[in-house]
Amino acid sequence: MGEQKRKKEQAESSFVFHKSNYKIMVAGLAFIALGFILMTGGGSENPEVFNPEIYSWRRIRLAPALILIGFGLEVYAILKPHDKSE
Repeated sequence: MGEQKRKKEQAESSFVFHKSNYKIMVAGLAFIALGFILMTGGGSENPEVFNPEIYSWRRIRLAPALILIGFGLEVYAILKPHDKSE
């Protein structure tokens, strides 16, 4: 009797995380991807010409902040305990 109950509990919890954890993970990945997209560009076609757009606020402040927020969300999603009611 105890063996059947254990097998049933294992079958019910086949996923490592719950639905809410996966939603947070997807949001974190979206923040990371957006940060890297905002960080691209700003180069010059001629290597001898300096383009000050490399040091724009978007590339220096906003994009790294979004990436760090995304990594923070990923850590939170992994460590978040799941409720038994879910």
